[in-house]
Amino acid sequence: MEVHDRLRALLDEQGIPYKLLQHAAEGRSEAVAAIRGTAVGQGAKALVCRVRISSTKRAHVLAVFPADRQANLDAIAQACGGKKASLATRDLARELTGCEIGAIPPFTFNPELELLVDSTLGQRYEEIVFNAGRLDASILMRADDYLRLVAPRTAPFSSEAAPVPCA
Repeated sequence: MEVHDRLRALLDEQGIPYKLLQHAAEGRSEAVAAIRGTAVGQGAKALVCRVRISSTKRAHVLAVFPADRQANLDAIAQACGGKKASLATRDLARELTGCEIGAIPPFTFNPELELLVDSTLGQRYEEIVFNAGRLDASILMRADDYLRLVAPRTAPFSSEAAPVPCA
């Protein structure tokens, strides 16, 4: 079953209300927020990271945070008890999530991919929105429903994004 279908089935089985948004295919946070008509900060961005735990042990982490913030890889590594974190390759991210970069929802259906959610997610907005396993579909749902359903490990690992200089 595709990730999109598994995600919708999970929400339906748990009786969690959500809105499915169909839109033009887009994976960039700012662009998809404009298409959806939502604030960039409502977006739940998901990054697949490799964390070096020791010289011989690695962990894979799905780090989820508000899309208008920046992830701190050192803080992700520390939250996971590791020494260093890096972004997974496109191929590894696809293998672990079943999705293309930009379409990864803030859920993991793979026991080899641990979920870590930034402690700021859900603090500013009652609802979060995220690509639902496809670049042309998003789900809008209550942040507290998401956090209750996934019961994630949480840690502060994001900061305000640096402003983009004008040309």
